[in-house]
Amino acid sequence: MRWLFADQLGPHFLDSTSQRAVLVESTRVFARRTYHRRKAHLVLSAMRHRAAELGERAVLVQAATYREGLALAREQLTDAERAAGLSVCDPTSRAARRFVRGLDGVEVLPARGWAVTEAQFAHWAGRKGQPGQPRLLMEDFYREVRKHHHLLLEGDGSPLGGTWNYDHDNREPAPKAPTLEEAAGVAEPWWPHEDDVDAQVREDLDRMVRDEGVTFVGEDGPRRFAVTRREALANLRHFLTHRLEAFGPYEDAMLAQDRWMAHSLMSVPLNLGLVHPVEVAERAEAAHREQGVRLASAEGFVRQVVGWREYVWHLYWHLGEDFERANELGAREPLPRWFTDLDADGEVRAACLSDVLGTVREEGWAHHIPRLMVLGGYALARGWDPQELTAWFHTRFVDGYAWVMAANTIGMSQHADGGVVATKPYWSGGAYVDRMSDYCKRCPYDPKKRLGEDACPFTGGYWAFTARHEERLAANRRTSRAVSGLHRLPDADAVVAQEADRGSSAP
Repeated sequence: MRWLFADQLGPHFLDSTSQRAVLVESTRVFARRTYHRRKAHLVLSAMRHRAAELGERAVLVQAATYREGLALAREQLTDAERAAGLSVCDPTSRAARRFVRGLDGVEVLPARGWAVTEAQFAHWAGRKGQPGQPRLLMEDFYREVRKHHHLLLEGDGSPLGGTWNYDHDNREPAPKAPTLEEAAGVAEPWWPHEDDVDAQVREDLDRMVRDEGVTFVGEDGPRRFAVTRREALANLRHFLTHRLEAFGPYEDAMLAQDRWMAHSLMSVPLNLGLVHPVEVAERAEAAHREQGVRLASAEGFVRQVVGWREYVWHLYWHLGEDFERANELGAREPLPRWFTDLDADGEVRAACLSDVLGTVREEGWAHHIPRLMVLGGYALARGWDPQELTAWFHTRFVDGYAWVMAANTIGMSQHADGGVVATKPYWSGGAYVDRMSDYCKRCPYDPKKRLGEDACPFTGGYWAFTARHEERLAANRRTSRAVSGLHRLPDADAVVAQEADRGSSAP
């Protein structure tokens, strides 16, 4: 029998259409940390839907812990099944891997659901570590994956269209219209329909809060993401047909009235294991070849799925636990309550930060630019503890997992690794937010001002961060111009003092 974790729910985690499966709901998982209510709903709904699909082939048990759940599951097995034991595909977190390896009668199989194996990545990374070889770069890895699976390639193995990366064609600012539907006729996302399973999950979550002392954060609401393979494929077809064309140009743009933009909403079903990333990439390639979707959009999406997402997964294992404790910038400030509570009291006045926190509060999701440049950028400028922030992203986002957030937050967002993942910190002033969004038009702060009551906290924070890490930034050719700019500011000391006074107050 195969033991399936909640992120191993696709058909590729079973060896045959007749294999039986054990699924364990652990209530203690939700008691350990404060998760977003929507995340808990998605996990339980996905597990129960998978059990319903498998019918008599599934043994679904509810228990406080996985260990107790396995014991209950064994009671429902035949003598032959108990004698044969369980197998499980390698889990996706260090704690889970340690746990399964300490169990008797459980065979641990290699991880599934990835474009390349951990051994293949280790071989590639080992070659990069040799003298004379460049540092690890996602772009190099992405090209290796494309070659390995022959994705978006010509017959001779060269990249389709003559270039590997179309980033330069995919950086349009926000359109003048308030939504992409008005600007470019982009259809709204595909939405799932809730059923009796979702209704029961909602009742059970209410009971956990009422009777078991479990605490959730964020608001409940209609389920937005696919929790079955059928739903995931329906969403993918809709995205490829109606939304992929606009994904590329506007993937970095933000609009206050269009929180979904042209994004695929595939991160949840991918992270639940409902679909395989190579399968998703191949369908995106087919959308270009067969439906005429612009190549730059198809390539940009493929790069997210089998490039960055795959790279982040493998870095989690390759860099080890020390990476997750990294804090090269010495950021120690705790996360303020208004941030951890997702601005539940409406304290935040800064339009971009208020809107993004509101989106996370209501949906448990935001696309990658609000995560990196608004939430992450603000935390970076304020010197918030990167480990606390990583845990926050893990628990507040419906697609958050330990492996997802390590490189994304410690490396990319907070530069706490000193440059292992990204060659420079991703911090910006209000000018970036103004260029890539429509937030600044209705904000009480002026993105052009760095000093004064209406000074943008991103603009002021940009210069305060630059001053705080002047020596490090001056030594990096990609950031040295910021230090030169700081030295030209006549009011630099006043800006730094102003941002120190602002501290952790809601902006």
